Amino acid sequence: MNGKKILFVSSELVPYLPENPVSLMSYEAPRMVNSKGGQIRIFMPRYGNINERRHQLHEVIRLSGMNLVINDMDMPLIIKVASIPRERIQVYFIDNDEYFKRKGTFADAEGNLFPDNDERAIFFAKGVVETVKKLNWSPDIIHVHGWMASLLPLYLKKYYADEPIFADSKIVTSVYDKGFEGELDGRIVDKIVFDGIPLEDIKALDSPDYNNLLKVAVDHSDAIILASEAISDELEKHIANLSKPVLPYVSFKETEEAYANFYNSEVLK
Repeated sequence: MNGKKILFVSSELVPYLPENPVSLMSYEAPRMVNSKGGQIRIFMPRYGNINERRHQLHEVIRLSGMNLVINDMDMPLIIKVASIPRERIQVYFIDNDEYFKRKGTFADAEGNLFPDNDERAIFFAKGVVETVKKLNWSPDIIHVHGWMASLLPLYLKKYYADEPIFADSKIVTSVYDKGFEGELDGRIVDKIVFDGIPLEDIKALDSPDYNNLLKVAVDHSDAIILASEAISDELEKHIANLSKPVLPYVSFKETEEAYANFYNSEVLK
């Protein structure tokens, strides 16, 4: 991995959010690449339940200040940054008061999904890309973790298809069994089509549940990692029908060697 540039885009990440399979692997994979001499950037949303003072987040003025259009609305993009202690790994946080100030990650105190989670996911995808463009940093691999990041492959392949900075980037999506119950706002299709993305590319989102979001993600990825020992039969069959490199599930202690080999032999070949 020496010298390779890898962009990690995740819904969740320790130590900023509680430990679960997504947040742990979103930390472990960059740590592994970093230890092997790779160059990394990590992006995640700046949820309102992240303690900014404890984790020493601060706004990056030179990267903030642009507006992203979401469903014909101008939404200000704020970029914050922090460093993971001990690892010397920098994390970029995509922020917007309308979408991320509330004290919850994906749901309210009663466990109800936030009704604008679809727009939050679109904003996150666009915010990551626009920030990486400002950084003028061209990644060799873009590795996606968690459903809030699952629209990034679609937007990179369609909305940002002509961006030269991503011309040679390969997209890897990790598929986890941890998702959400129910569906996102049914108008998500209209909001994505508003951005000029063809309807046929998102037909699965007529029912915007977790499995269908991940189907759209893997459809627009170059390689897939099965990050949970068991995923739904529906997702497993969908992935099996794609002619793309797939890394089967490996235990946590095997991930360092398995991921490095997969990156080098299947993704970057």
